[in-house]
Amino acid sequence: MSPRHFASSEHPIWKPSANAPFASTEILRHSINRKHGLCLKDYFDLHEYSVNNYSFWSDIWQELGIVYSTPSEQTVSLGSLQDLHQASWFPGSRLNYAENLLRRNDDAIACTTINEAQVSTDYTYKELRNLVAEMSAALRVNGLSVGDRVAAVVSNSITAIVLALATTSTGAIYTSTAPDMGAKGILDRYTQVHPKFLFIETETTYAGTINKLDAKVKEVVQALVKSGLKLAVLLPSRASGLASPLRIHNSVPLDKFLATGDGRPLVFEQLPFNHPLVILYSSGTSGTPKCIVHSAGGILLQLKQQMFYGFDVGPQDTFFQYTTASISSSFLFLPPPTLTPDGQTGWMMWMLHLTTLSIGARIIAYDGSPFHPTVPAFLKMINQQSVSVLGLSPRFMSELQGKGIHPVDIGKFEALHTIAVGGAIFTAPLHEWAQKAFNQGKTGNPIRVFIGVGGTDICSGFAGSVKTLPIYAGEITCRHLGIKLEVFDASGKNIEHTGEAGEMVVTRPHVSVPLGFWDAKSQKAVPGTKFIEAYFNMFPGVWRQGDFIVTNPKTKGLLVLGRSDGVLNPKGIRFGSGEIYSILELGFGSVVEDSICVGQRRPQDSDETVLLFLRMRTPGSLNNNLIRRMNDAIRTGLSPRHVPNYIFEVKQIPYTTNGKKIEIAVKQIVSGQKPKPSGAVANPEAFKEYYQYYTTVKPKL
Repeated sequence: MSPRHFASSEHPIWKPSANAPFASTEILRHSINRKHGLCLKDYFDLHEYSVNNYSFWSDIWQELGIVYSTPSEQTVSLGSLQDLHQASWFPGSRLNYAENLLRRNDDAIACTTINEAQVSTDYTYKELRNLVAEMSAALRVNGLSVGDRVAAVVSNSITAIVLALATTSTGAIYTSTAPDMGAKGILDRYTQVHPKFLFIETETTYAGTINKLDAKVKEVVQALVKSGLKLAVLLPSRASGLASPLRIHNSVPLDKFLATGDGRPLVFEQLPFNHPLVILYSSGTSGTPKCIVHSAGGILLQLKQQMFYGFDVGPQDTFFQYTTASISSSFLFLPPPTLTPDGQTGWMMWMLHLTTLSIGARIIAYDGSPFHPTVPAFLKMINQQSVSVLGLSPRFMSELQGKGIHPVDIGKFEALHTIAVGGAIFTAPLHEWAQKAFNQGKTGNPIRVFIGVGGTDICSGFAGSVKTLPIYAGEITCRHLGIKLEVFDASGKNIEHTGEAGEMVVTRPHVSVPLGFWDAKSQKAVPGTKFIEAYFNMFPGVWRQGDFIVTNPKTKGLLVLGRSDGVLNPKGIRFGSGEIYSILELGFGSVVEDSICVGQRRPQDSDETVLLFLRMRTPGSLNNNLIRRMNDAIRTGLSPRHVPNYIFEVKQIPYTTNGKKIEIAVKQIVSGQKPKPSGAVANPEAFKEYYQYYTTVKPKL
């Protein structure tokens, strides 16, 4: 085992409470034992059962009460090669995603929308169903059919929720991006999928500023009309509620569009389990994004079971996932004119948030910046709304720590029992800080702060936490049920028992493997050559996610060390950038605001050079003494082989619009390449200053 990877494997930072025997996973374990005459003793036994028996998926279909009109003939039909992408799940079954989310039709609160001014509006399940019926009727009257695409450029709002449910109720395919995406980024996506309808914001409010999007709206609509768009629906101002004054060919204001509906009752089209539900997109940071098509049944069953068993969401809970581009916090530091990040409705976490309705819980749809007017105001809102399950990013936690903000000074968070952190590397020091910061002085059961790892590629998680297992700092506690996650070396050998790092792979079919990439020519999902090359090329028949991870043989926990294609490899020693980030957060968070660590290998280089770039909290404060202290800390905490060759100060760290550092493009730039940023890059101007480091050489200190 390589002990350097694990911070405190002997001492958990959170332990299961006395009511753990009544946890949802324990109830499931007992049910499966009774049903199949088994003797599964704990979660690890349950997980083994879930990845070795396809009947597991039928078990949770029944346990979770999936609504359907026609039962399945069998659980799964495998392809001749039994590859992950060849499985056909629940053949013969008929169901509807939206029907499962709207199974409640009562006066319980389904959704609360909140803006930066802390103005909130509640919508009951009955009201939500009525709004969906109104939208669905208008879509059908105007010609929407099964398999058509409805595209949206919307912020996190009731409109986005209603539109997604109305679209999927008809059997059409929904796809969305956030309004902060530039026209090129939007068109890179939507010209591939040829939507019949486009719903688009013409104005947004972010950080207290109203942003007019007229020019972008005109450019996008005019371009999409040429590729077959029937109608663009212009959404009203969120600030005034007034319809947009824009006049564009083939467009209509939302109120006039809804008025075309004929009041017909809401009908849920009954469709196959594998019917396409939603198109999400790869980051596309250096090229045209890939259009990833996900199935209705796969998203419903996978996300519902992960929310219920992993996040511990029940009908009594309020779930708030802060899904916005500004989750990375880098947007706070961009020079004007800044971007206008809104609810990141195109990110997979928005689908997680939406699918939570299938459990009958309440969801929070927040539209705006968590930093306006202040971070304490944002935390106060979370407390006042009695949020019980909260999703945040590592970067947000880092900002709390760096700015000395203590949650316990703002509220008691009495309802809060779970915080899920994901989307980027969450280091052990920051994890331990967060666990203490939200629990300081708390009596009773402590809030569980856990790490999850997932991907837009499968629109769900690979690993996370359950209430019956302890949590160790920096570690992802366990694999999700039904996900056979393993760690492979370059030859395809499982090395997780060694404690050495390798490729994160999934070696058995599961329900949320995507249907394929959308093919612009045939206008359908195709698991063709590009799809195989993206996920199955390194290990034939095995899903390769592209993350560099390691398993702790003692705790069975996992650490994500960075992207495997961005692994640092000086002198043949492979390690992840996350290891460097953990040292910086442990001892230098008060002076270092952000960082990015990449390997440089130019055509003339015989070996890789490690470059560490820092954004300082006080610009210009990086000096020789601080560099020596950082190198000493890395040498002591990790090893001499981890010490960067050079440390530089930069003005910006490049991020994607969903808050991930773009290590690969920086690596390419400093190695002599010129990647072309796509619309998925939040701050493309940040790349400019990195080109100088192709030739810049400073003496090692």
